[in-house]
Amino acid sequence: MDNQMRFSSPPGGSREGSSEGGRGGDRDQRRGGRFGGRRLPRVCPFCKAKVDAVDYKDADMLRRYLSERGKIKPRRKIGTCARHQRRLSVAVKRARQIALLPFAGPAPRSE
Repeated sequence: MDNQMRFSSPPGGSREGSSEGGRGGDRDQRRGGRFGGRRLPRVCPFCKAKVDAVDYKDADMLRRYLSERGKIKPRRKIGTCARHQRRLSVAVKRARQIALLPFAGPAPRSE
């Protein structure tokens, strides 16, 4: 026998296609997986509407992109492209400066 290493299958047979524990296995058989399976790619709402500039004076539109606590929602949640996410954040910050939008959400109630 020569000095090359021989690779053998793990004890208990091949792991390919098995659905027994671990991270291995046939991924085509699993439906959904950890985060619910394949999703359709999101289209940027600003690109879809062919918006060139995000208007900071349109507070109702900007409010849709803020969380309940007043934070700007991330791209992965709202589906904006990088260009429009940057413009959206600038517009929200400008609207906050002239008091069209709050810096923080409503104060927590103490009971």
